[in-house]
Amino acid sequence: MRYNLKESRQLSETMKIRDVRNAFFFCFAFLCLPASAQDFEDDETATEGLHFNVEMQASLTVRGDNEPLWLNANKYGLSSLDKSNGYLRAGLSRPLSNDNGRKFGFGAGIDMAVAYGFTSKVIVQQAYVEGRWLRGVLTVGSKEYPLELKNAELSTGSQTLGINARPVPQVRLALGEYWALPITDGWVSIKGHVAYGKTTDDNWQKRFTDQQTKYSEGTLYHSKAGYIKIGNDYRFLPVSLELGLEMASVFGGKSYKTGIADVIQHEGGLKGMWHAFMPGGSETIEAGTAYENASGNQLGSWLFRLNFDYENWYLGVYGDKYFEDHSGMFQLDYDGYGTGSEWNVKKKSRYLLYDFKDILLGLDFRLKDNTWINNVVLEYMYTKYQSGPIYHDHTKNISDHIGGRDNYYNHHMLTGYQHWGQAMGNPLYTSPLYNTDGNIYFWNNRFMAWHLGISGDPNFNLHYRLLATLQRSYGTYYRPYTDAQNTQHLLAEVLYRFPAYSKMRGWSIKAAAGADFGSVYGNNLGFQLTIAKTGFFRLSKK
Repeated sequence: MRYNLKESRQLSETMKIRDVRNAFFFCFAFLCLPASAQDFEDDETATEGLHFNVEMQASLTVRGDNEPLWLNANKYGLSSLDKSNGYLRAGLSRPLSNDNGRKFGFGAGIDMAVAYGFTSKVIVQQAYVEGRWLRGVLTVGSKEYPLELKNAELSTGSQTLGINARPVPQVRLALGEYWALPITDGWVSIKGHVAYGKTTDDNWQKRFTDQQTKYSEGTLYHSKAGYIKIGNDYRFLPVSLELGLEMASVFGGKSYKTGIADVIQHEGGLKGMWHAFMPGGSETIEAGTAYENASGNQLGSWLFRLNFDYENWYLGVYGDKYFEDHSGMFQLDYDGYGTGSEWNVKKKSRYLLYDFKDILLGLDFRLKDNTWINNVVLEYMYTKYQSGPIYHDHTKNISDHIGGRDNYYNHHMLTGYQHWGQAMGNPLYTSPLYNTDGNIYFWNNRFMAWHLGISGDPNFNLHYRLLATLQRSYGTYYRPYTDAQNTQHLLAEVLYRFPAYSKMRGWSIKAAAGADFGSVYGNNLGFQLTIAKTGFFRLSKK
């Protein structure tokens, strides 16, 4: 029987209600178990112990076929589109910050979930060990890494290194915090990372496609990023500038694609790792041809953020300029080939300059002394251009080269920039998990969107956030929508943390309502409840 996501959701309402009831009962019972642990708020000994968290979440969509976007997006892939879903999550970690002030540091963590209505029943969300020497950190395993140069709570997310998909197990070497270059007297600081890993969704891809459409196995992952900050935090200068470059590559492994070959073996090993780091090489079936593309799926973003940080308010102006290839990276493509027998020879100093249209622009405004509204984020995102609607490689008859139709997040041989069906970058690129045709493909990657995020703290224990997104979608260049599709995504969320002096210290409860309107995601209305307990195990002292 052919498998697709739509069929997997066709469970009886009786079964779904029973699953919700059982999950609530089990999670509540687990959370109520006594433990010889203490909440770590306002306790100096928290830096000496093991931190723990236990969390239960249940979601129910009462209208539509999918869970609303902002109830499932930007949660590191620990989410689901099913109308009824939930999980019980437990984690234990020793943060590297325990060893602050020491030359060497050690950290480790394990974070697992038992879920229903998800792509997996048992999820190892995080499992890692890490060590630090001076400022350098080596991490091995799966770990959630935060957004850089954006507000993770209110932003739509980064276009390259986002927080929307499950973490990829990897080996990562990083300078995690800004380090001031000594020769600049603290005015120039840098940070960054390099990582290699392996995706874990092979079996899911086989199930989702029923092995009838393109899927891959053994795919490798590479990411790198560098950031530079111009400004001095120790001098009275409220203005600073941050610049960054984020890049990622999905490469190696095997692809199964009808119409080309039964199996396509991609470049791996040390050579593949080098070509992922320094884009080069070629795809297997293109090697030796006139139209070799770099090995793997290469992509990235140029980032900037201008900060104005005053006593009572803060304003950040930022941008995220996405690219899919070398011409998109530099906004420039070579177009000076010869003719006749020299059709593939570079003869002229002639280049094609692309427009600077595709970009995410944002404002992050904070009122430091206000409580009801203390943070506002406004973003504008445009991805329609993609180097233009025409793609033509130079030929013996036509020497002009126009490299358009970049087809963001998709790849002609690999399954694109996704992990477990979720976009690894920004969730406004409609993730393959939404597809009901068995294709692991981004059918909606050309759009423009306005996004507003607001948060506040009416009192010390109460926090809220509101998200509203207007998106006008055009499909892809290769399969455009007949008419532009307008969609709206809404979220209202309230979080209550029990006071530190109460018997419920360390507990929190969060309630959220989300909605989608439009044909791309469907008309959906859903609710979500999360109950959590955090604290630490105090190391005994005799």
